[in-house]
Amino acid sequence: MKIKNAEILCVGTELLLGEVVNTNTAFLGRELARLGISVYRTAVVGDNSSRLSDAISEAMANADLVILTGGLGPTYDDLTKETVASLLGLPMVRDAEILREIEGHFASMGQKMTENNAKQADIPLHSIALPNETGTAPGIYVEKDSKVLVLLPGPPFENKPMFEKYVAPRLRLCSDATLVSHNLHLMGISESEAETRLIDLMRSSENPTLAPYAKEGEVRLRITASAPSEEMGEKMCRELMDAVYASSVGEFIYAVNCDEPEALVIREMAARSLTLAVAESCTGGYLGKRLTDVPGASAVFLGGAITYSNEMKMKMLGVSAETLEKHSAVSEQTAKEMARGVRELTGADIGVSVTGEAGPSCETQNPAGTVFIGISSADGESAVRLTVSSRRPREYVRKVATSRALREIIDFLRKK
Repeated sequence: MKIKNAEILCVGTELLLGEVVNTNTAFLGRELARLGISVYRTAVVGDNSSRLSDAISEAMANADLVILTGGLGPTYDDLTKETVASLLGLPMVRDAEILREIEGHFASMGQKMTENNAKQADIPLHSIALPNETGTAPGIYVEKDSKVLVLLPGPPFENKPMFEKYVAPRLRLCSDATLVSHNLHLMGISESEAETRLIDLMRSSENPTLAPYAKEGEVRLRITASAPSEEMGEKMCRELMDAVYASSVGEFIYAVNCDEPEALVIREMAARSLTLAVAESCTGGYLGKRLTDVPGASAVFLGGAITYSNEMKMKMLGVSAETLEKHSAVSEQTAKEMARGVRELTGADIGVSVTGEAGPSCETQNPAGTVFIGISSADGESAVRLTVSSRRPREYVRKVATSRALREIIDFLRKK
């Protein structure tokens, strides 16, 4: 059978209450797109059999494929597979092999299996049990009346490997198309301005499509093609990507398909065998934190200095009292001296600084949202000013400031 569209139902009252963050929808949406299956709708349903049954019935009326996550465990409120079985008119049967695996799991930990855990070995008749290699509750794959229902465990560390290993290969055989997507990452331009400049191209591009998405500190342009093969989809995307690069937004593109700019900084600096150190004031160590979140950062990042007060800027980084008196701590001159100071202090090839007014109150004459980013190397120094809306909260200013600092590092490296 062929599958063109899908709906995702995430089951669990804890999701509705906000006690657990639902990351499964994002993962499954991305994976289904790669398989050429369009997700028409997603929903979250509490642990209530009646409401869940209604949601499944509605999803089956609209989509070829319904994926459910959660509610496969041993407790009384785990109702997903029982609700599906009842809705499809299929009796539940106990799978002896699954039961032995669950018993073996508890025995390997030296624990006695409680009786309610045996419930996890019950599956609807004529369905396929999907092995759970990181937990105890198996997944379920069932076809009925030209519809496919896939039941997956809720914990992401169980959900993700099960889908990749046991579900995706089956769905791949059911899809005629392949969706190929690429993201262009832009900084220094707003989402509305990017759309204004590209509106004609967006309207004329039906396959592949071109759509903007805003993220803190950047804009992403997603190009998506539906094609009979991945090779054809890549060709279609490349043609539209070239058109975007040639447009008036091309100069703002800093990366393609980059999860985060800090990963790109670490990768490009490592490729050049360069080292980096940072000096931070208003961001309070956030830039260093983002860089060290990247695996392999130790090969590039030497360290940083959080110099929040003027005294520490002078004592640790050698910023002159004259500069602070004449230009203030939030200035191009101070940003340059901070970058130079941390480079000399650590011996790094490149020093980067961030100093500004995160708000809401201000210590200088600059308005809230004013940030200066400095870069220093043996080849010279530079600084740029960033202005973030004063309406934005303090944390937003700090996040955008570090994103822009990362973009400045990328631009600096590519000019070398």
